[in-house]
Amino acid sequence: MIRVRALGKRYGDRRALDDIELTVPDGAVYGLVGPNGAGKTTLLSILAGLRRPDAGTVEISVGVGERAVLPDAPRFDKWLTAREVVGLAASLGGPVDPDRIVAVLEEAGLAETADRRVGGFSRGMLQRLGIAATLVSGPRLVILDEPAAALDPAGRREVLDVVARMRGTATVLFSSHILGDVQAVCDRVGILDHGRIRFEGAVSELLAGAGRTVYLVRVRGDARRVAERLSAREWVRSAGVAGEQVVRVEVTSLAEAEIHLVAALAEIGLPVISLEPEAVSLESVFLELTR
Repeated sequence: MIRVRALGKRYGDRRALDDIELTVPDGAVYGLVGPNGAGKTTLLSILAGLRRPDAGTVEISVGVGERAVLPDAPRFDKWLTAREVVGLAASLGGPVDPDRIVAVLEEAGLAETADRRVGGFSRGMLQRLGIAATLVSGPRLVILDEPAAALDPAGRREVLDVVARMRGTATVLFSSHILGDVQAVCDRVGILDHGRIRFEGAVSELLAGAGRTVYLVRVRGDARRVAERLSAREWVRSAGVAGEQVVRVEVTSLAEAEIHLVAALAEIGLPVISLEPEAVSLESVFLELTR
């Protein structure tokens, strides 16, 4: 759906985007993440056709009429109702289907407020309304800038469910600071930092390639003593207390841990309540790549 090659953008002396390479497959849900100032909004604006790059190429396989863009803080005329806002958005793409307007308002959680004027809406409600207005024309490419940032956990979950349901019927590219949201719904991810892509590919590939093997050991007794004893082993990269009666052990390799860890704990002699590998999250990998 989207292919970006050697993309660059400058603002005066500052390089906002530097040699960006990006591929978004048709029908995928793609998450773009990065710290503040990384260049996410600039990149989305170029893909939406709102800004021009200084270098490189952007190929998008659908026309402008089949794309929809939602900014991070959507604003609407205060005197319009939610139904009128979505109807106006629908009219930009052709004939208006009243049933479709009702459907997207319901999907966005605004069915009961469809005929209220939006001047009294909270930011979270405006975000939901923006989602409805973006989806009403059935676009094939949807670009969302922080679509769930203003929502409470329940509202965020509803928006993510809407995004997930578009997989296969539309291509979704969205940016977010909430890394758990990206991990929950995205097929692919691009990590952007200081205008450069640090990783681009499947979320599963990113997590599998995190490159660290860490175990959490819960003991009954002095966790500090366990950490000190394990730290002296040549196959342990580090060991420390990670919570009450919990030792976090980073080993040099999975094979070494499978051979030696259980025996070492038995030798120390304290009761072991549980032993499990530490789950790798997108947040932990993100911090490794951008720090």
